[in-house]
Amino acid sequence: MKPMASLSLDLDNKWSYMKTAGDPGWESYPSYLDIAVPRALEFFIERDLDLTFFIVGQDAALEKNSEAIMQISNAGHEIANHSFRHEPWLHLYSKEELVEEFQKTEDALEKVTGHIPKGFRGPGFSLSPTVLEVLAERNYEYDCSTLPTYIAPLARAYFFLKSPDVSEEEREKLKKLFGKFSDGFQPLKPYIWEVGEKSLIEIPVTTLPLFKTPIHATYVIYLATFSKFAARNYWKTALKMCKMSGVQPSLLLHPLEFLSGEDASELSSFPSMNLPLDEKLSLVSEMLEIYAREFEVVDMETHAKMVSETKAPLKKLDLAIKAD
Repeated sequence: MKPMASLSLDLDNKWSYMKTAGDPGWESYPSYLDIAVPRALEFFIERDLDLTFFIVGQDAALEKNSEAIMQISNAGHEIANHSFRHEPWLHLYSKEELVEEFQKTEDALEKVTGHIPKGFRGPGFSLSPTVLEVLAERNYEYDCSTLPTYIAPLARAYFFLKSPDVSEEEREKLKKLFGKFSDGFQPLKPYIWEVGEKSLIEIPVTTLPLFKTPIHATYVIYLATFSKFAARNYWKTALKMCKMSGVQPSLLLHPLEFLSGEDASELSSFPSMNLPLDEKLSLVSEMLEIYAREFEVVDMETHAKMVSETKAPLKKLDLAIKAD
């Protein structure tokens, strides 16, 4: 049997990118879901892939997005929680604010899809002991908010360079965007958070074993803007290293993988938006073809369930590791 791997897509909408970058006009919640979702669903149907969509509650609460989100659920993909307001500073939220954030997201998703989410990923990989405590209390089965990489400070610096309109107040909130250097020391393999008498499975977003550089699709596409040959070989090397080290990879996608600069001109500063759509889709298709050939690809819920049922003991981490 092939080793297991998982696939997910963070359904960040146009307004959420604009909000984080400090761009005006996000308050009207401009959306590209009517373009990105049908295009992505057709792409996955053609490749017979099931995955998890992490959906922002604010989008589910807006009637104009209902049809696109229902299409995801009707296609049989798992629906998971990606916060309500998509603010990548959840570590600054009080417990009361987090409870409200989760309740509003769950209510909106259940109203549109009929399902209450079992999994969570924080926007910008934002996580804290309080977030994990609230997840456990609300009977979530898994979290996917960790990105074990040493280069988070570099990614954050690049973001600020490309987003000059971010205010000083917002910069202070975003000082942990994408994580911190010490996150590179976190495990790549799934593990368990001990939360009082409860526990929560953590499935990290996979990075390159040993070197801990990102391997999610956005990063590979960024490499392709310099050299498609290098990007392809980096991806192939990453999967080989995962197999050699016994890591069950979890690949992260974003809507921008399925959009061109013409679809969302406001996001033209993002590197992936400089590639023609057909070239971008061809690269993502090649990535997923290799992924499915080397691994048994499942959604996050299935990955978490199979991890919990394994006979091998899982590493357990205390919440103190996130307390800084």
